[in-house]
Amino acid sequence: MCGIVGIASITPYPDRTWLAVARDTLIHRGPDDAGEWWTQDGRVGISHRRLSILDLTPMGRQPMHLEQRGLSIVFNGEIYNFIELRQELQNLGYSFQSQSDTEVLLAAYAQWGSKCLSRINGMFALAIFDAPHQQLFLARDRAGEKPLFYYLSNGVIYFASELKALLTHPFLPRRIDPEAMDCYLAMGYVPGDRCLLAGYNKLPPAHALRFQLQTGTADVWRYWHLPQLDSNDSTTDETILLNELEALLEDAVGRQLVADVPVGILLSGGVDSSLVTAMAVRHSQHIRTFSIGFPGHGNLDETPHARLIARHFGTEHTELVAEPTTAGLLPILAKQFDEPMADSSMIPTWLVSHLIRKHCTVAIGGDGGDELFGGYSHYSWLLGIQHKLAYIPSWLRYGLAQASEYWLPVGLKGRHYLQRLNVNLDNGLPMTANYFDATQRRRLLSNHYGYPIVSEKIFTDRIPAQNDLLQRITRMDFESYLPDDILVKVDRASMLNSLEVRAPLLDYRLIEFAFGKVPSHLKATKNSKKILLKQLTDRILPLEFDRHRKQGFSIPLTQWLKSGPYRELFWDTLDNANCLFNRKFLLGLLKGQDGGYSNSERLFALVIFELWRSTYNINF
Repeated sequence: MCGIVGIASITPYPDRTWLAVARDTLIHRGPDDAGEWWTQDGRVGISHRRLSILDLTPMGRQPMHLEQRGLSIVFNGEIYNFIELRQELQNLGYSFQSQSDTEVLLAAYAQWGSKCLSRINGMFALAIFDAPHQQLFLARDRAGEKPLFYYLSNGVIYFASELKALLTHPFLPRRIDPEAMDCYLAMGYVPGDRCLLAGYNKLPPAHALRFQLQTGTADVWRYWHLPQLDSNDSTTDETILLNELEALLEDAVGRQLVADVPVGILLSGGVDSSLVTAMAVRHSQHIRTFSIGFPGHGNLDETPHARLIARHFGTEHTELVAEPTTAGLLPILAKQFDEPMADSSMIPTWLVSHLIRKHCTVAIGGDGGDELFGGYSHYSWLLGIQHKLAYIPSWLRYGLAQASEYWLPVGLKGRHYLQRLNVNLDNGLPMTANYFDATQRRRLLSNHYGYPIVSEKIFTDRIPAQNDLLQRITRMDFESYLPDDILVKVDRASMLNSLEVRAPLLDYRLIEFAFGKVPSHLKATKNSKKILLKQLTDRILPLEFDRHRKQGFSIPLTQWLKSGPYRELFWDTLDNANCLFNRKFLLGLLKGQDGGYSNSERLFALVIFELWRSTYNINF
């Protein structure tokens, strides 16, 4: 795992010192080595921070070059099928000097150009300077496991793994994009190619970008799409599907165990991580598993469930004890996350990564299982109410939703449920989180004239055109919530600790299997979740395994806000003259939390935002 930074310009770039400064802000992504390279004319510069995973020798250093073809690359990620690609390319006449996947990736581009992306199985963000064509090529993996930000203006493009690297540039702007801000307050993250800072973009998952040095222009395109569900899915044999799932998962796990450094498995004892562990022991007799205990918070302690799986499969199991977190961690996370996100589970994610890194450089987790196979509780809830809503007149549902938004206190139990009643589940979707509705956002930013209320339309425009409700919401979550929340959280928290986290369930073959072959009734119903995955647990996990347990990765934030350092930090941050938001509304949220309303995650969203804005000196 690594960090990449670069620049390409239609004219020679006058100050080369910035590139090294930007690169070294990413030292946490690559503490083992650093490299930098410029074209002779000074129009293109690329740089790299290295976390050595494959080929630990200097032969694996980046930037890497294929001089006879005029190609240079910096690359963040792992290519899991690089051994097969290497053999295929050798048969075509290529020779290799290293044992790294980076050199294979560079040769693949030399042979197939941008079409090489369809041959790659991996997680990646890459940049290749193609001298013969005078272009810079950027690309990001299908699921969006690895990040890539860019800023394009006046014939110059800047790119980096993390936004903070770009913000080291003294002349790039630092102003909030109001529409992205509205999305953040509504959804808890900034979706798609948008960025919370005006003028910056994220390259979306499964997209590539080509910047032309002659014109200073760029075009962006999508190179991969989720497959449509096979129209004959209703006649598909469940045993055949189960066999294919088992084979794909076993192969994906085996590929992701390959590394020249210690690898461990994040074993929570849930369905996904337990299946990953079961597959890992098929490939190696020496598998290390890790689970985390939270003393004093019994419902968050997963160690007994993990212990059962570890004992059954005979892994070398380590139980780590989470130390009490301090409020001083939040400013550190606000700085690391580039854009704020309203997900307090970033705290335990960082904590787990910090502890695992003392033992391993690579960790394998179970991310993606919920989106691919129907694991979230709201899937069953929506399926359960879909037909019931048809019996409630639309005018009544609209009236209840509007009345709850205007008149019920923020954080009151049932308020969000009433607001969801106005959604047409035949073709639409509700915002699952909906941290602040339109009325609340107007009140929050009442001191900013002309603040746009656009997130509802942006959300609606992103809803996949699927008649089947479960297909619609799982695809929506895969293309929005997964890359813009879950994978951001995992990447930033793990890389802050120089730990690489891999996700076998996001192998693109499993993604295509889940969305192209598995019918909705084998994913979730109003009474069941992860149906096909749980059938696989019946086949390979111990009988005592709790198949119905669903424990989200969370913290006792409500309890922490009753007293102590977290409460003090929240009040000091929000009850502050420099705070961007309406003070009266904020005091209402804070007092409502004390009065028993459920506002802890909303307050977390605002605190993280203000800490981030202060850290990077961001203006509205």
